[in-house]
Amino acid sequence: MAKTLELQFLNSAGKTVKISIDSPIEPVDKATLNAAMDSILAANIFVSNEGDFATKKGARIIDRNVTDITLM
Repeated sequence: MAKTLELQFLNSAGKTVKISIDSPIEPVDKATLNAAMDSILAANIFVSNEGDFATKKGARIIDRNVTDITLM
C-alpha cells in the first residue's frame, strides 16, 4: 500500500497544480499542513507552465494498493 500526500494549488492562470509527497506522516496535522502550504506560496519557488503558484486549493491523501502477480 503506497500513500502520497498531494498538495493542490491554483496558479496565476487559475489552473490546478500539484506537489506530491511520498509516504506522509499520518495523521496529517491540518495546522502544520496549512502553514507549510503558506510557506510554499510565500517563498514563491515553484512555477508552473502557466505561471506562479497563487493560492491554496486543498490537499488529499492518495492511497494506492498494488498486488504483484507471480507468473510461472
